Amino acid sequence: MHPKKEVAWEVVELVDDAKREVASKAAMMVNDGEILGLGTGSTAHYFIQNLGDRIKNEEIEIMGIPTSYQSFFLARDCGIPLTTLDEHLPDLAVDGADEVDPDLNLIKGGGAAHTLEKIVDSAANKFLVIVDESKKVKKLGDFPVPLEVMPSSYRPVTEHVKKIGGLPSLRMAQMKDGPVITDNNNFVVDVQFKEILDPQELEIQLNSIPGVLENGIFPGIADQVLVATSNGVESIKKP
Repeated sequence: MHPKKEVAWEVVELVDDAKREVASKAAMMVNDGEILGLGTGSTAHYFIQNLGDRIKNEEIEIMGIPTSYQSFFLARDCGIPLTTLDEHLPDLAVDGADEVDPDLNLIKGGGAAHTLEKIVDSAANKFLVIVDESKKVKKLGDFPVPLEVMPSSYRPVTEHVKKIGGLPSLRMAQMKDGPVITDNNNFVVDVQFKEILDPQELEIQLNSIPGVLENGIFPGIADQVLVATSNGVESIKKP
C-alpha cells in the first residue's frame, strides 16, 4: 500500500475508534425504562448498536424514537422496541453533530435528517451530543448550514439566502443522479456563510424564509456533549 494511503487509513481508523468509544460511553448512561431519541449518522449508528447489545446482555427495557429511516431500520435490526412522539416524549435524545461551539450550539444535517432530529432532540428531557474532537470549533460556520427546502420553493429560497450573505448549493446524491431527497421528500440546500456571529438569530432568520422546512443550526438545545479525544472521553455541560 502507498505510504500516504496507509496514513489516511490510519486516520480513518482512529476517528472510527473514537466514535465507537464515545458511543459506548453514551450507551452506558442510558437507564432502564427510558424512552430514547435515536439520532442519525455514523456515531449515532454505534450508539444504537450498543443499546441493542445492552438489551441482549443486560435485559434492560427501553424504547426508541428514530429520527430517520436509517436509524429506524438499524434500531429494529438491533432489537430495540420503537415508539413515536405521539405516544411518548423522550427522556433522553442522543445524536451526533457536524460542529459544536463552546456554548454547545450545533450545526447538524450532514445526513439530511436534521428536521426530525431537531423535533425529537428539542422534545427530550435531556439532549446528549456525541462527537469526536474534530467536531469542536471555536465558532460555527466552517461546515455549511443545511436547509430542508420544499422543491417548489428552491429558487426563491436560494435567492433569499444570497441576499442575507449565504452561498447556497443544492446537495447532490452520490449513488443516484440528481439531488438528495430527504425522508420528507424535500431538497437539501447547503448554505455557506463567511461567519455566524449569532447562531440563534440566524436560525430564526433562515426558518422565516417561506419554503424552508427547517435548518441545521441547533442553538441552545444540547444539555451535554461527550467528546472522544486522544486522552479519553471529555464531558462538556451547558454553561
